[in-house]
Amino acid sequence: MDSVTTTHDQHWPSAASLVRTETVAGRRNIGMLGIFTYTTSVTPRSWHSTPAAVREALERYSTWSFTDSVDLADTMAIVDYGDVFDPDGPGGGDRVAAAMESLDDELELVVVLGGDNAATWHALRGLAGADLADYGLITLDAHLDLRDGESNGSPVRQLLEAGLDGRHVVQIGVADFSNSSFYASRARDAGITVIPRDALRAQPIEDVIVRALDIAGGAGRRVYVDIDMDVADRSVAPGCPAAAPGGLSADELRRAVRSITADPRVRAIDITEIDVGRDSADERTVRLAALLVLEAIAGVRGRQV
Repeated sequence: MDSVTTTHDQHWPSAASLVRTETVAGRRNIGMLGIFTYTTSVTPRSWHSTPAAVREALERYSTWSFTDSVDLADTMAIVDYGDVFDPDGPGGGDRVAAAMESLDDELELVVVLGGDNAATWHALRGLAGADLADYGLITLDAHLDLRDGESNGSPVRQLLEAGLDGRHVVQIGVADFSNSSFYASRARDAGITVIPRDALRAQPIEDVIVRALDIAGGAGRRVYVDIDMDVADRSVAPGCPAAAPGGLSADELRRAVRSITADPRVRAIDITEIDVGRDSADERTVRLAALLVLEAIAGVRGRQV
């Protein structure tokens, strides 16, 4: 991605100004960690770092939420914990787990920047540790991610096998002609709640999120959220290899992220499946991902304190 050039204006602080290297006293702190998985992807992809591109794209946006009439810079901070080195390589899972364990306790949310969807497996396992059964999972994804093997198509299956309770897994936006009957049966057998793309056309995305949180966060569970960019329409996410026509609009996806992160049960959210090398010339996929980071922060700001 080309270097971002912006004009300095003291009256227009960029969202990149929220990023710090340590927690800020008196602010609500959001952690950010890069887990750039890509070598086991079903679809071969470029080596360009998505976390770096998303961080850079934050320069394109301000800290002011017109909808809420608030400035995120007044109360919020992003604590950047850098990237996990070679998460796909030998010992990668241990490195992710160590990075998760090193996160400050006062963080209200952790934003994981993938990487392909294998980052979800590494991040949630590292975050939960021995308490994986006490977590719920919500995915916004065109796919079930229940494939055999170890790839970006298998994180949900791997988590189930590691102890995640399928009755507290909700998959939103699953698309036609992007899955198979075999894996649909596997989802049913595991007790997973699937809310397909077609069901989203008849109700506001916010209502769907409420239902998903009730299921995933039931019985006091903490919730992890996976945002796979292939849930979005290909017109807004051309840098996602598996995105297809007919997915969520950019507006729907932004509203979903803000709504879901407003719930304090949500402890972490990832943004995955962006190949910077395939993005459009206007960098629309990466720019949408940066906006999702800001929507997540705005959601946390809206939590009751």
